[in-house]
Amino acid sequence: MTVDQTLIKQAADALWHADRNLAPIAPIREILGTSTDIDAGYAVQQINTNRKVASGHRISGRKIGVTSKAVQQQIGVDQPDFGTLFTDTEYGDNVDIPASRLIQPRAEAEVALVVGRDLNNAPHGFVEIMRSIEFALPSIEIVDSRIANWQISIVDTVADNASCGLYVIGSRPVPLSAFDIRTVPMSMTINGVEVSTGSGGACLGNPLHAARWLADVLCERGIPLKAGDVLMTGALGPMQAIAPGDEVVANFGDLGSVVTRLAH
Repeated sequence: MTVDQTLIKQAADALWHADRNLAPIAPIREILGTSTDIDAGYAVQQINTNRKVASGHRISGRKIGVTSKAVQQQIGVDQPDFGTLFTDTEYGDNVDIPASRLIQPRAEAEVALVVGRDLNNAPHGFVEIMRSIEFALPSIEIVDSRIANWQISIVDTVADNASCGLYVIGSRPVPLSAFDIRTVPMSMTINGVEVSTGSGGACLGNPLHAARWLADVLCERGIPLKAGDVLMTGALGPMQAIAPGDEVVANFGDLGSVVTRLAH
């Protein structure tokens, strides 16, 4: 099924205004008439990505979502999705995040990777991906949704820039040789209470598999990864809702830790 371009533009406009007004809206699938057409979702996403770039926002990298097999089965897809990160949504370790920028935030802990060389020659090999990673960092993604009550299908989240919100990056770069990315443990606490645990293998079996998938898909879409791009590779455990005043800490063993607070 091919979605009419008028409907794609209408969906993009609805999400654009929801983001600007911090006001959640009904699912985008109701406009597009499909909950499964991923290409339609990416067409919507690209319109708003172009709008942001045209208005002066700088792309800082990409995020990968739906890396958990359980979540894939839940929303009926057999592959991850991706969204675009911007420099104004990136925060450093141990700073407060303004709640005023978010609608219905949830926190998840991830391994972030920083690309050291362009990845523009798909299909990419596993070793090629490893060689291209300059370093890894502990990270917390504050996902958000412009769709009311998180009532999303795969098309809704893809159109909504993979439910991007803000992201927090640790301050100690770690080379891949200094830790085991597949078995790295993760424990996330909110206000000192452990709310999520996992390991690197929860992300498609290995976060490097997610990075390889993304590198190939972006080449197919003509927007390959570049040196310096940040990759948020996907949650290693369940995401958790957060509220103003909450402190979120994610510990990743040898990879280190990262902390942030959602300010009132």
